Amino acid sequence: MMEVAIGKPVEAGVVGALLLFNATLSFLQANRANRALAALRRHLAPVALALRDGIWTRIPAAEVVPGDAVRLSLGAVVPADVRLSSGAVLVDQSTLTGESVPVEIGTAGMVYAGSLIRRGQAVAEVTATGAGTYFGRTAELVRNAHTSSTEQKAIFGVTRGLALINGAVATALLVAAWAESLPTAELAGLALTALLATIPVALPATFTLSAAFAARNLAHRKVLLTRLSAAHEAAAMDVLCADKTGTLTRSVLEVADVVPMDGSDPTAVLAAAALASSEADQDPIDTAVRAAANRLGATPSRRPLRFEPFDPATRMAQADTVAPDGTAIRIVKGAMEAVAALVSVPANARSRAEALAAGGQRVLAVAQGAPGALRLVGLLALSDPPREDSRELVAALCALGVRTVMVTGDSAATAAAIAKRVGIDGAVLEGRGLSPGTRADDVGVFARVLPEAKVAVVRSLQATGRVVGMCGDGVNDAPALRQAQIGIAVSTATDAAKAAAGMVLMEPGLGGIVAAVREGRVAFERLLAFTLNMVAKKTEIVLFLALGLAVTGYAVLTPGLMVLMLMTNDFLAMSLTTDRASPADRPSVWRMQRITMAGTWLGACKLVFSLAVLAWGRYALGLAQGALQTLAFVTLIAGSQALLFVARERRTLWSSQPSRWVLASAVTNLAMATVVGQWGLLTPALAWPVTGAVFASTAAFALVLDQVKLVVRARLAL
Repeated sequence: MMEVAIGKPVEAGVVGALLLFNATLSFLQANRANRALAALRRHLAPVALALRDGIWTRIPAAEVVPGDAVRLSLGAVVPADVRLSSGAVLVDQSTLTGESVPVEIGTAGMVYAGSLIRRGQAVAEVTATGAGTYFGRTAELVRNAHTSSTEQKAIFGVTRGLALINGAVATALLVAAWAESLPTAELAGLALTALLATIPVALPATFTLSAAFAARNLAHRKVLLTRLSAAHEAAAMDVLCADKTGTLTRSVLEVADVVPMDGSDPTAVLAAAALASSEADQDPIDTAVRAAANRLGATPSRRPLRFEPFDPATRMAQADTVAPDGTAIRIVKGAMEAVAALVSVPANARSRAEALAAGGQRVLAVAQGAPGALRLVGLLALSDPPREDSRELVAALCALGVRTVMVTGDSAATAAAIAKRVGIDGAVLEGRGLSPGTRADDVGVFARVLPEAKVAVVRSLQATGRVVGMCGDGVNDAPALRQAQIGIAVSTATDAAKAAAGMVLMEPGLGGIVAAVREGRVAFERLLAFTLNMVAKKTEIVLFLALGLAVTGYAVLTPGLMVLMLMTNDFLAMSLTTDRASPADRPSVWRMQRITMAGTWLGACKLVFSLAVLAWGRYALGLAQGALQTLAFVTLIAGSQALLFVARERRTLWSSQPSRWVLASAVTNLAMATVVGQWGLLTPALAWPVTGAVFASTAAFALVLDQVKLVVRARLAL
C-alpha cells in the first residue's frame, strides 16, 4: 500500500503477486484430510443383502441400521460391524488389523465393516454402522491425526529470526533518519527500502520449487508425492515405522516347512494335505498347500470321494479317498489341538509344533489312515515370507541413519521372527507406544497394535524428538500415515492409505523410500545453501543501509534499486534448487539457531566488504550521491554472487561444478549490475574502471569468505 501511495505501482505489483502465489499454494493443499476420509467411505461396501419385511433385499450399505439381519457370503465386503447369528465364515481382515492370515469366525463371533468373506456363509445381526464401526473409528482417527512439518518449522524459524533482528535495526535506522531531519520523501523511500530488505519474500516459493524438482525426480523412480513437502520430510526422517503385512512381507501365505512323522516323507505329507485342500474356494491356506505340493511334484493323482472344507467349529478339513489296493482312507488337516484329539501324538511332534509356533509360523497337523484308525503323518508350517529385498533395504536405510521399526497387528512371536529375518533388531513390545522408561532406540517391534495404538506408537516416538516416517498399506494404517511427518503408502495400498500418505510407492518393496531419503537430502543441501545465502544477505542489507546513512548522510539505495536487487538476488538465487549436491549420510535436520548464526557470520563479513567499497567511493573517489548509490548497488550484486558460490558448497567453492542454471543466474546478475552501472539505468552511470575494480575485489573477497565459511561450518557442526 505504501508503494502505491508514493506512486510505485510496479514494485507493489511484484510483492503482491508473490504473496498471492504463496497463498494459492497453501490453499491447494488444504483438503488432504477430507480426501482421506472420502477414500475411507468409498472403501465400504456399496450394497448389503438385508432382511426387510421378511424378504432378503439388496439395499445401499448406508441404509443398514443396528438390529438389521444381513447375509454374508463368499466374496462379500461386510457393510457394518455384525455379530454372527448362524453359520460360519473365513474372514480376511488384513486391511483392518494387519493380520496376514484370515480368521475363522463362528456363531456369536464379531465381524467388522470392511472385512472380506473368503469362505462360507452366515446370517448376522448389525451391531454398529457408520462412525460407530471399527472402520468408522479409524476414519475419525484420520481426521484428528496431524503433526507440524519440519519445513513449516524451518520457514517460521528463518522468518522469525530475521524479523526480530532486522526489524530492530530497521526501526533504529528510521529513528536515526528522522532525528537527522531527513526530508519526508527520502524518509518514506528509506522506510520502503528497509521493509523490502527485511522480508524474505522468495523463501516460501523456494521451498516449493525445491520440492517440485524433488517430486519430478522421484516420479522417474516410481515414487509419487501427494504433498510436495514430503521430500523435505524424508530428508529429516530418522525412524521408519513399517507395517509387516504387505510392506516387509509379500502378504502371501507359503508352506515354509514340512515335518514328516511316523516314517512319512515330505512329499507324502504334502500329497495327503493337498487331497484335504479345496481347489475352488478362495482359501489362502488351501491355496498355499496345493502350491507347495505342485512345487515338490506331490500333486495327488486321485481325487477325493468326499471332501469337507474347513469348518470353524471343528477347526479341520477332511477328505475320503481309496488307496490303490481298494482300502478306504480318511485324511484330516487342521489345527494341532483338533487333530491331536483324533490321533496319538508323539512327544517330539508337540515340541516341534511349539517350536514352529514360537517362530511365528502357523502350524497345521496332517493325519491319515482308515476311518477310526488315523495316525499323524506330519506337520505343515505356514508363514507370510519377507520380500526378497526387505533385508537389503532395511540395511540401506540403517546406513543412512534411519532406524526401521516394525509396527504390526500380528502376534509378538510372528513379528519377532519376521523382524529377525529382515534385519530389524531390538525389543518386542505389545500394545500402545513406548513403555515408561523404555528408550526408543531399544525397541525394534511393536506387536498386537490396533489402529488407535499405531497412532500412539507414532506419537510416542515423536515425543522423543524423532522425525517419524510411517509405511503401510491398509485402512488400519491410514491414521498413523496421517500422523507421521512422512506417511508412505506401498504399491498395493488401499485408497484410504494412499490418500492419507504424503508419498506413494508405485513399485513393490521399500526401494522407493531409500530413493526418497537420498533425494530429500539432496534437496535439503540446496535449500541450506539458499537459506545461508538469504540470511547472510538479509542480515547485511539492513545494517548496510543504517551504516551507509551514517557514512554518507543519505540513503545509499533507492526503493527502485532495492526492488531490482530483490528480483536479481533473491529470485535468481532460487536457481540453487537445481544445483548439483550430494546427500548427507545422516538425517538432515533444520537446526535454525546454528544456521542463522552461520548466515549472520557470513553476512557480517560481506557487510565489512560492502562498507569498505562504499567508503572507497565516498572518500577516495569523491562520488556524488547518485553515483555512490550506483556503486552500492553494483557492490551488493557482485558480493551476493560471491556469497552464493561460497554458500552452495560444504567444501571449498571450487570442489564441485555448479549447475548450468546457477551459472546462468550468476551471469544474469552480473550482466544486470553491469547494465545498471554502465548505462545509468534507474541511476547515474559509473566509469568502467570503477566497475572493473569492484568485480576484481569481489573475486578476491570470495576466496577469503570461503575460508571463513569452512571455519564457521566446522565450529557450528552444520
